Amino acid sequence: MIRIGLIGKTNTGKTTFFNAATLQSAKISTYPFTTKRPNTGIAQVQTLCPCRELRVKDNPVNSKCIDGWRFIPVELIDLPGLIKGAWTGKGLGNQFLNVAAQADALLHIVDASGGVDAEGRISNPGMGNPVLDICDIEEELVMWFAATIQRTLRRVAKHIAGTRATVEEAFSEELAGLKVKPEQVRKALEETDLESKSVGRWTEDDVREFGQKIRILSKPTLIIANKMDIPFADKFLGKIAEQFKGSIVVPCCSEAELALRRAEQKGFIEYLPGEEAFKVIDRSKLTKEQLWALNYVQQRVLSKWLRTGVQFALNMCVFKLLGMNSVYPVENDKELSDKRKRVLPDVFLVSPMATARDLAGQIHSDLARTMLYALDARIGVRLPADYVLRDRDIIRIVSTARRK
Repeated sequence: MIRIGLIGKTNTGKTTFFNAATLQSAKISTYPFTTKRPNTGIAQVQTLCPCRELRVKDNPVNSKCIDGWRFIPVELIDLPGLIKGAWTGKGLGNQFLNVAAQADALLHIVDASGGVDAEGRISNPGMGNPVLDICDIEEELVMWFAATIQRTLRRVAKHIAGTRATVEEAFSEELAGLKVKPEQVRKALEETDLESKSVGRWTEDDVREFGQKIRILSKPTLIIANKMDIPFADKFLGKIAEQFKGSIVVPCCSEAELALRRAEQKGFIEYLPGEEAFKVIDRSKLTKEQLWALNYVQQRVLSKWLRTGVQFALNMCVFKLLGMNSVYPVENDKELSDKRKRVLPDVFLVSPMATARDLAGQIHSDLARTMLYALDARIGVRLPADYVLRDRDIIRIVSTARRK
């Protein structure tokens, strides 16, 4: 399952975002380090389901389908807030960074209203600096990766000398525990011109530059400009987008999303995560305070930004930032079903260059080992095992075991 980490300073709204996305009730307060250990939950990313196009009634098992939209589970981790010096262990830094390193991607949540000071304490909107907040967190991540790499240099050198492994192979083995892929190591070495330089001659600047490249390549990050309903957020959003041109920046109001999802959960409104509107079912059952809150969300968030940004951010993270494709394996390519006659029961998120054999391996390791070929269930065409999957493919894996 794809794992997404929420990072940022304290009091930026990470836990509110987490609760809005997972419908959990992790503790929220204005005290620094309210989140003392990672909160883990299941959120969903949203994509068009083939059932709408093919005009079939599906029976989802590992996901759910609502009005032709398939919601696919991903793991979301709300990490303790960072402060300066976290990479050295200050605050809850080591715990935070060790868990962050296990994520496939990161959502960097910042208080776009400037309502948090440099130490993560609540202040008046406009008094803080969201741009510097982002830079502070980025520096902590880079320094942590650089420190981790510095600790591995002696082992890497010993590995190269003892096994005649390449620098790429040695680092790939050392950094595998941080979910760093060999191709990411290769690219980092190439872009820093360190592939041919003896590890024993690396300087501190070399280590930092390599660490920064590994951080960027292995932990792609999307910036969430949170609290967009508060004054000064508009001004700071422009500055964030200008300063971080190479990053995806999503305006967001996680409190609004949490309010809408709680109201929908209680049956007060009709609302689909990510939608641009909601419908009150029976106004007479709502208190004045509840009606005021819903009107606030409509006027200050949806009317201005079209959406709360929570679901949009998750979708952008998985499908744009990571480039994942949704693929539907079936056992009966004629009925698009499994052996229990359930139509389009499962959907898997696969990487951009994943093959049919990779899909088989995600389903079961034995299936990948015994695979012969695949079938495109839409058109009945036979596909080789190394066929590169495309988004919304419907695939049947044919293996020797099934032939028997």
